[in-house]
Amino acid sequence: MKKAVMIIAPEMFRDEEYAEPKAVLEKAGFAITTASSKLGMATGKLGMQAKVDITLDQVKVEDYDAVLFVGGPGSFNYHHDLKAHRIAQEAVNLGKVLGAICGAPPILAYAGVLKGKKATMFDDTGDLAKGGATYTGAGVEIDGKIITATGPRTARAWGEAMVKALG
Repeated sequence: MKKAVMIIAPEMFRDEEYAEPKAVLEKAGFAITTASSKLGMATGKLGMQAKVDITLDQVKVEDYDAVLFVGGPGSFNYHHDLKAHRIAQEAVNLGKVLGAICGAPPILAYAGVLKGKKATMFDDTGDLAKGGATYTGAGVEIDGKIITATGPRTARAWGEAMVKALG
């Protein structure tokens, strides 16, 4: 069974960007682990409740086929979070599929894993360029094993791209 870890903020993650890709991955047979900076119940921007299985420092990237950073205003707290950066860096170093959507792609940029890559996000804030990436504005951008997307409207397509990348 393939496994993915979805990383959400404890508060203000974007509900659709968690729920829709999770449903797509589960339908494709993936086991999903939800990680956050603290245990308990995480609350989405629109009120969704999600049970957090593990904390960021408990994420063992080698145990997963894919790592997904979910967006929303809460994801900004991870832009400069060293634990989040470690997870992104390990995902790339181990050849895992790595995804980020909406406000989360800057996590990858600041982790240094987007140098020379094409990426997209909710709005071009300049954060991707600071990490050496080219912002494309595409709904879903696939560059090698890194898959970024713009937001709630592309959440399902982002999940489908992850499934496709994992064969």
